[in-house]
Amino acid sequence: MGQITVFSGPERRRRWSDEERLDILNEAFAPGACVAEVARRRDVSTALLYTWRRKLRDAHAEPEPDD
Repeated sequence: MGQITVFSGPERRRRWSDEERLDILNEAFAPGACVAEVARRRDVSTALLYTWRRKLRDAHAEPEPDD
């Protein structure tokens, strides 16, 4: 019989609620906070934090008027 290896740990794709995302973003981008430290503590990549922040800004940006 062959050997099976079971990997334990976090799933490959994780889901965060909007509230969790906002909480993490507020913590990461608070004055004096270190984004990398928050990312490590919350087990989120720094790139994902910047992506969430950009999407949040884009969602709240004023639409540009068409000329």
